[in-house]
Amino acid sequence: MSITVRPVVTAADRKAFIALPYRLYANDPHWVPPLKSEVAGQIDPRKNGWFSHAEAQLYIAERGGKVVGRVSAHLDTLALTMPTDKGFGPGVGFWGMFEAEDEATAKALIAQAEQWLRDKGMTRAIGPCSLSVWEEPGLLIQGYDHSPTVLMGHHLPAYRGWIEAAGYAPVKQMITYELDITKDFPPIVQRIVAAGEKNERIRIRRVNKAKFADEAAIILNILNDAWSDNWGFVPLTQPEVDDVGKKLKPLVFEDLIRIAELDGEPVAFMITLPDMNEPLKPMGGSLLPFNWLKLLWWLRAPKARTMRVPLMGVVKRLQASRMASQLAFMMIEYIRRDAVAKFGASRGEIGWVLDDNQGMNAIATTIDSKVNRVYQMYERTL
Repeated sequence: MSITVRPVVTAADRKAFIALPYRLYANDPHWVPPLKSEVAGQIDPRKNGWFSHAEAQLYIAERGGKVVGRVSAHLDTLALTMPTDKGFGPGVGFWGMFEAEDEATAKALIAQAEQWLRDKGMTRAIGPCSLSVWEEPGLLIQGYDHSPTVLMGHHLPAYRGWIEAAGYAPVKQMITYELDITKDFPPIVQRIVAAGEKNERIRIRRVNKAKFADEAAIILNILNDAWSDNWGFVPLTQPEVDDVGKKLKPLVFEDLIRIAELDGEPVAFMITLPDMNEPLKPMGGSLLPFNWLKLLWWLRAPKARTMRVPLMGVVKRLQASRMASQLAFMMIEYIRRDAVAKFGASRGEIGWVLDDNQGMNAIATTIDSKVNRVYQMYERTL
C-alpha cells in the first residue's frame, strides 16, 4: 500500500502522533514510555518556551489508514544566528521526533521534513533533534541493551541505517558515561578534593530551593557562558528556563545540585537528577488510575539506583585552568556522597558530553567511568 504523509492538524492527529511509539516499542524491554501528558506539553507552543524563538510542523505517515510513522520539521531563529563553525548558523533547519515502522516510511517522512525546510529557505538539515538541542538531540547508536535515564532518548537500531541511506552523514556525537558511585574515587581525585577544601577562596554550596528563581538565574548565567563555544550551542532563554523549571522542580533536591563560588563569585555548577525513569517505566505513559499517587509518593523521598548529571559547567575564563578541574571534582565528590547516603544510589550517569569536549571527557575518565551510550547527529545539504 502507498504511504501518505500529512501534517498534524487536529487533536486526533496529535493524539496519534504521541501514541505511535507505544506500539513500535511494545516489545523493547529497555524503552521507557514517557508520560503522554509530558509529550503533549513538549509539542504545545503554549507549554514549551522553546517555541518563543522557534517554529515546528509535525507530520504523521499513514498506510492503509494506519499510522506508521511520525516526524517534526522545525527551525530555530536563535540557531540561525550562531557561528557556522559551531555547527549551526544561517540556513540550518532540523527534523526530529522521528519514528517509523519501516524504511519506506522513514524515507517518506524525512523527504517531507526536508521539503518543509526548503520551503522555509533552509539549505541544510540536521537531525534527529527532538525538538531543541537542549531536549533530546541525536540518534542512539550504542547502548541499546539498557534503559535510558531521565530526559534521554532510546531508538530502534534500524533507524541508523535508514537515516544514512537517506543521504545523511554523521556530524557530531554525544556520549554518556556510567560509573559505580559506591566506590571512592581514585587517590588523585581525593587529593585534589582535599586540597580544594583547604583553599579559603573556594566554597561549594548546595542550592537553596526556597530561592528557586534566583538559583536558576545564577545557573543560567554560568551555563550560557560555559557552553557558548560548544558545537551546537544555542543560548537558553528565560521562557525555556521557566518551563523547564516547572517541569523539573519536583526533581530538584538541594543535596544533588551544587554551585561553586570562587572569592564569593558563582563560577561553576553541577545538576544531578534522580532517575525518574525507574518509577515511570512500569506506568506505561499514564498517571491513571493511581500512578499519579505512586509518583507523588516516590518524589517525596526518592530512592533511585541511578543518578544522572545532565548539566555542569565552569565559566569560560577558568576553563583552561587547574581550578576548573578542581571545582568539578569537588562538586562531583560532594554530590556522590549525598546520592549514596541519602538516596540509596549506586550508579551514576554523566552526559551527554560532546565527543570533542576534552575537559569533560578527561574528568569522566579520571573518575573511572565508562562509555555506556552514544548518540549521533546527522546532516545533509538540501
